[in-house]
Amino acid sequence: MSDPERARIKAYFMAERGYWRPWTETMLDACPGFVQHYARYAGHPARSGPLSERMVELIYVALDTSSSHLFEAGLQTHMKRALEVGASRADIFDVLHLVAVQGIARVGQAVDILGEFIDLGGVPAIDEKLQVRIDRLGAPHALALRGVARLDPGYAEVLLDFVEQGGPGTGLSLAERSLVQLALHACFTAFDPDAIRRIVPTALSQGLAAAELLQAIQLGAHLAVHGTALGANVYRQVSGTAAE
Repeated sequence: MSDPERARIKAYFMAERGYWRPWTETMLDACPGFVQHYARYAGHPARSGPLSERMVELIYVALDTSSSHLFEAGLQTHMKRALEVGASRADIFDVLHLVAVQGIARVGQAVDILGEFIDLGGVPAIDEKLQVRIDRLGAPHALALRGVARLDPGYAEVLLDFVEQGGPGTGLSLAERSLVQLALHACFTAFDPDAIRRIVPTALSQGLAAAELLQAIQLGAHLAVHGTALGANVYRQVSGTAAE
């Protein structure tokens, strides 16, 4: 590959993805087609979708921060960029709260499965006030907490307190929160069809367009390249090569 061609691919990648790292240099040497076409594919949703750059970066912050991913290098890139394009501190910490709430959805689902195998005949019905709170907060946060509320109403109360009061109190709009949660639950690292089925109708009722929801879903796919980055970096180490 000629030097001008290398420079062209590198410039294209940086324009599409906003960074250049040792692993991309290694991939450029070994497989330039990967670098070029990955940049095109990964950049497509942000380039062509209707979401603002601020919203795209906040979704990336959520995905890289998620306990199912925990990718610090990407988080640093996207959090810095989010702040540069207008995200507030409240926006960032609203996202971080939603990241913490993500795990609650699986608790509800697992307890519902538990309920299929135990006798609930003597378990009291859900308290009416608690039921109202579940109905109000459950769908917007993809939470199925009826089983939890029957078996451990105290735990359901503290979960709902965290969902309702654990955020900064300002920051994202309700619709923006739905976008972040959809991205978190649709990402392959924590794919949750039940949660997605709860979030989508809520998001549509909040006025979000299908194209916006589609973009939020698409943004998670190329996090898989972080495995490629790990492999390329380890190759450099075991082969004795170094990025220029």
